Amino acid sequence: MKTIRIISVIIAFLLLIYLVVIILFLKDSKQDDVCKDLIVNVQNSKEVRFISEANIVTVLKQTGFYPVGRQMSAINTDKIEKELLKNEVLERVDVYKTPSGIIRVDAKQKTPIMRVLGTEGSFYIDTKGSLMPVSLRYAVYVPVASGYIRKEWATTGLYEFALFLQENEFWNSQIEQIYVHPDREVELAPRVGEHRILLGTLDDFREKLDNLQLFYEQAIPKVGWGKYSVINLKFKNQIVCTKK
Repeated sequence: MKTIRIISVIIAFLLLIYLVVIILFLKDSKQDDVCKDLIVNVQNSKEVRFISEANIVTVLKQTGFYPVGRQMSAINTDKIEKELLKNEVLERVDVYKTPSGIIRVDAKQKTPIMRVLGTEGSFYIDTKGSLMPVSLRYAVYVPVASGYIRKEWATTGLYEFALFLQENEFWNSQIEQIYVHPDREVELAPRVGEHRILLGTLDDFREKLDNLQLFYEQAIPKVGWGKYSVINLKFKNQIVCTKK
């Protein structure tokens, strides 16, 4: 019995070694396989269309990172991700290998919330507060800010205001244009009404716009949208209107 047990242990041990060798062999052979295909998916292409799957394939071909036909073991997915993220319209890129010899690229575009025509050029601000280049082939319908705007301020104070507009249904539909004066006082052009809104600085802008919304709801129905040429919100808890 003892001899049989020893033989059984030896056989089991040899089988384990055999399985390990087979697994390692198959793994190495997979790594030596060539890439059969490339699958690219731009996840939010229905919402924004700054870059397409075809554009990404073209970038990989132009930069020497196109994987099809190359050994899987020679393909560096990290380097492909870094190369694609050089494009400022992309927020995230994930590149990985599949067991069937395919390289898959999942990319997500940035989502713009405001266009800026400032002292340092034209660009978009996205939902994360980063800058995006303007595309010649695709435009986004978002509020436009112009005037004395530098990139540094665009990604801080102006970004907070842009994010507020994007998240607030009423003001997102009402504010069409923003003009920034040299002293950073802000003037708004609404979609409804023929008046200008003098917001002042962006300090306490939420409180100022809450007061203006209340004014719209309570006073404008009585006097009409054409009553005033200027609505001034610069002064705390005051709304000063200039008649036409």
